[in-house]
This record gives sequence, C-alpha cells and structure tokens, in this order.
Amino acid sequence: MRFNRKMTPYINDFPPESLPISSIDNIPEPPLNENYSYNKELQRILYGKQLLFENLPHSIEEIHQHYENSYISYRKGIIKTKSKIVCAKCGNKDRSLFASFPCARCGEKECTYCRKCIMMGRVSECTPLIGWCGPDSVRDLTGNPLEWAGTLSPGQQVASDQVKQAVIESKELLVWAVCGAGKTEVLFEGINTALAIGKRVCIATPRTDVVLELGPRLKAVFPGIQVAVLYGGSEDRHLQAPLTIVTTHQLLRFYKAFDTVILDEVDAFPYTADETLQYAVRQSRKETSSMIYLTATPSQKWQNECRSGKRNFFTIPARYHRHPLPVPDLKWCGNWEKSLKKDKLPSAITYWIRKRLDNQKQCLLFLPKIDKMEKVLTILRKTYPKIQAVHAEDPDRKDKVQMMRNKEIPMLLTTTILERGVTFPNIDVAVLGAEDRIFTESALVQIAGRVGRSSQFPSGDITFFHYGKTESMIKAQKQILKMNTEAKKKGLINH
Repeated sequence: MRFNRKMTPYINDFPPESLPISSIDNIPEPPLNENYSYNKELQRILYGKQLLFENLPHSIEEIHQHYENSYISYRKGIIKTKSKIVCAKCGNKDRSLFASFPCARCGEKECTYCRKCIMMGRVSECTPLIGWCGPDSVRDLTGNPLEWAGTLSPGQQVASDQVKQAVIESKELLVWAVCGAGKTEVLFEGINTALAIGKRVCIATPRTDVVLELGPRLKAVFPGIQVAVLYGGSEDRHLQAPLTIVTTHQLLRFYKAFDTVILDEVDAFPYTADETLQYAVRQSRKETSSMIYLTATPSQKWQNECRSGKRNFFTIPARYHRHPLPVPDLKWCGNWEKSLKKDKLPSAITYWIRKRLDNQKQCLLFLPKIDKMEKVLTILRKTYPKIQAVHAEDPDRKDKVQMMRNKEIPMLLTTTILERGVTFPNIDVAVLGAEDRIFTESALVQIAGRVGRSSQFPSGDITFFHYGKTESMIKAQKQILKMNTEAKKKGLINH
C-alpha cells in the first residue's frame, strides 16, 4: 500500500509521487467534521485498538473516508531512521528480528517487516496502524454494578481501600499479597468504582488459564455489564466491553484504551522476560490512567524500590483464614542425581513420600527437569502405580490436575508449571533438587504457597530437598518468615 500527500491509499496503479507510509515525514491530521455520519460498527471495533486494514471487514474507501473526516487515525507501523528501526505495534528494536521482502502491496523491492509480532499480522514499512480518534461510544452507567455478598478480611479491606484510591487518583500501586491472600476479591471495589464513573478497566495476566478462571468469577460479581475475555482464539476479540480480561499478548492489539489496568502475576513468565509484553501494557493505557500491579513475589529490584520509598505499595502479609504461612524446611538429601542413575531415590525423599502416601495424604513433588521427573516416576510407580506426572507440553495436563482435585491419584510429580494457579485443599509439597537454577526465590515462594490455602486445612508440610543450599532457598524462607512476622504485628493471624 502507498499513500499520496493527501494520505489517499493506493493498493495498485500507484501515482508517481506516492510513498509507503513509513517514508512520509508528517502524517496530516484533517480537521474534525462533527456533521459526518460515522459508522458505529467501525467505531465499536476500532476504539482503543491499533489494527491493520486486513483486520477490518470494511472497505479501504470507507476507512479512508473516516480518516478524511478525522474519525480514524493512521500511524506508521515501522519507524525507520538512519540509526534504528522500531515496530510501533510491539516495540521491537532488535535488528535481527526485522526482515525485508519484495512487496506486492507497495511495489518496493525491499519492504522491511517485523518478525517479532508477525503471528498477529504482518506490520511492514507500508502498513498503517489504524485507530479510532472520533467520539467515544456512549456507555450506560449502572451506578453500582458490583453484586457480591462476601466480606473481606481486615488485611484485604485496607488493600481494597488503597486500590480504590489509586483508581480515583489515577495512580500506580503494587499490591504485594501472599499466596492465598484473596487478591481477586481485593480488586472488586476498585473495579466497581471505575465502572460506576464510566471508566474502562482491563485485567491482564501472562497466562491463558488464569484468564479462563477469572472470566466466570468476574462475570458472576458484575452480572449487569459486558465482560470481554480475550486470549488466543477467543470469540470476544471485537467485543467493546467496559471490563476486559486479557492475556498480556492480546494487549498488542490495544492502544490508549484503558483508564485502569490491573496486571496480575507481574512477576510471572513470560511477562518478566519479554519487553514486548511490557511495551504492550504501557501502550494499552490512556495517558491519564491508574496502574495496579499484583504479585506474591515481586522481583528483587521491586522489593528494593518498595523499601526505599520509590514505589507505592501495600502488603497483605496473611491469608484470609488468619493462619500463618507454612514455612519451608530445608533438607539436605545428598547427590540425588547420582542416586537416580542407580534407579534409586535418596532415603530422605523415599521416607517423606512413604509417610504421606501410607497415610492417604496427597502430595506434590516438584522437579527441575522433565527427564529427571520421568525417571522418578518410573521408580515410584513400582510401589505406587497410580502416581502421575505433568509438564507444560503434556496434552493431558488439565485432566491429570482434575484427577488430583478429585482425589483419584495420590501424588503428582510436576515441573514448575504448577508453581502457581492451582489449588488443592489438603496437600503437602516437596521440591527435589531445590538447588537448581530454575528454582528462583520467586518460584520457591510460589511453590510453598500451594500448601495450607484452605480454611479447613490451613497448615501442611513444605520441604526443599537439596544437594547444597542456595541463596534463593534462604531468601524464599526469609520472605515467608518476614510475612508471618508482619501479619502477627498487624493482628492478621491468630497463632
């Protein structure tokens, strides 16, 4: 596609003076024609988004007519200077993730495109990003859309008030809440406040399974409003809703869309390792907006910022059931990998497992690598044939987790895939090979957080079996002890 000086698009028969959009220095902004009869369907699809022509079911002529009347904006998809190339959609600046091809759409022999976000449509030098700059769609205010009969614990209530204040004042806030503190319920009043005054709210999380879990919960407590649930393959992708629950990947489609963004599991993979997802979150916010971060395990950098006063934060150091967090026991088990090569388990591990399974107590055993997990499974099945194992690529993972919930299997071996997002009411947990690099402070705190979540079974055993203590193990143990101390000082636990 090429454009002339008046930004008229051409897909063939290019006039001599036409250029790809990235070669146009300044894209004109026509004056708003308030009398123009705009297409409300186009408004619904485009508001707060950045899409490509091929994402829209409308003709190029109709889209361009909206541009001429200042209801639609064009932005360069690729920004190219002598020294750098940037993809405006995903923020990619890595030259190795750009490529060029002879482009039939613009006629250039070398048209540069971004390989980083190509799964969501190709953005090239001749690709405009299309957004809505006309009037916002009118939304009916529901007054008080929250319908929830539950009550918050004292710790949750103070955090809820802080979230509400951050929403009202368009500020940033980190809610540092222990695993099982009830973070979702803490958000209800803040979301309610935003929706009641016509704000658009987004809850984003790195993982699809969390989106699928949050969708029904929030639809149940906000039954009077539309809730869009967006993930790869979702049918809600064109739904214009006041409350959107989304994977961080899907935020690449949004641009200055939300008044309040709530980012759950801010420390989780892949968000922490992918600058594109962090860029997507920033792009999705309006210039004046509130940003709420939720995590049980902030990074060391964020912990330091909290302690030095550089970051606005609030802690919930206790679970709603008012029992302290189970503290990990660090146990040396010798060279466990050498034992595995001899088709044996260290005696400390064997004793731990036998003690639980012989007493019908379900347990989880975390391992650092799939091949090691499969080896342990083979050894254990000689005595306990019903034991199962799961990992990220396991097609039966969800079924096995459900079997564990149904108490059909006594024990589950797992990689770090189950470190968060799963709850079993009465369970003991161990880590074998806790010294491995994959078991960071954050991962170990999350793993420990699987234990004692239920008010009926608020305690349990968490053991890190190791062949040498690591800083991550010690830090994880200290963080949990520190939260229990703080909770006791604040009167949030009974014991």
